[in-house]
Amino acid sequence: MDLPELTLRPELLAAGFSDPELRRLVRAGRLTPVRRGAYVLGSVPDDVLARHALAVEAAIGELAPDAVVSHVSAAVLHGLRIWGLRLDRVHVTRPRRSGGRRGSLVHVHTAAVDPREIVVIAGVAVTSLARTVADLARMLPFEQAVVLGDAAMFHERADRASKADLLSALDAEPRRPGTRAARRAIAFSNGLSESVGESRSRVAIAEAGLPPPVLQWEVRAAATGAFIGRVDAGWPGLRTVGEFDGLVKYGRTLRPGQDITEVLVAEKLREDALRDEDLGVVRWIWADLTDFAPTARRLRSRFRPN
Repeated sequence: MDLPELTLRPELLAAGFSDPELRRLVRAGRLTPVRRGAYVLGSVPDDVLARHALAVEAAIGELAPDAVVSHVSAAVLHGLRIWGLRLDRVHVTRPRRSGGRRGSLVHVHTAAVDPREIVVIAGVAVTSLARTVADLARMLPFEQAVVLGDAAMFHERADRASKADLLSALDAEPRRPGTRAARRAIAFSNGLSESVGESRSRVAIAEAGLPPPVLQWEVRAAATGAFIGRVDAGWPGLRTVGEFDGLVKYGRTLRPGQDITEVLVAEKLREDALRDEDLGVVRWIWADLTDFAPTARRLRSRFRPN
């Protein structure tokens, strides 16, 4: 992610600014504090993940040399999709048995860290992708852990982790609390889910007792073999497709200069083509994921064995 340049107070003082001048620049909105003694020019980014990445950068200089950015902070620096995680503290791990603390700005964890579990991102020591997922999956509820595991395994990531990588990271410390639950979440994870909404949908489908869908099913016309479209979830043997409608999904498909109306019309034509293949189409939105039971009933009502 592109971040505004962080400037530290000692650098500004060395450049000839005084503390009263810095306070005036802050009041005028020309400088914005990220934390005490760390500023960005202008305002901080609107994106909460970018703001957290800045908070990590600002905290690094005040941490012990052996501290490694970890947990949710590492997930942000790795660019993982996350859902429902607090970003009010920077998380680091120190390789020692004791001395952990939870401050107002920094949460210091203590645990063994193998040098092979450390990578460098933008000059910062960070737990590896697999170790980051393992650490968080031990602490998170199943649904949030699946979102994270799906993101780490996402097939379009250049540095994606395999399921074996994630399980191996858990096996490195099999007696840590939460390992059994983390193993269940990672076993369920799949690199084909393309968004938080799709990951949560898979969890909701499983919890509703529905058959596992084929993810990213490519539907073709029975008569000609022509490609009709790729759907989020499909039940080929039950002649049904399911689509999660997140607003971001349509924004992703926009070409430069293209209007959202064009995309929606194309989506309508695509859905008509799916129905012409005698497929039932069921759509759901974010609000439906909170109570999936009505959507599950709609899916069951569309299921028709070949």
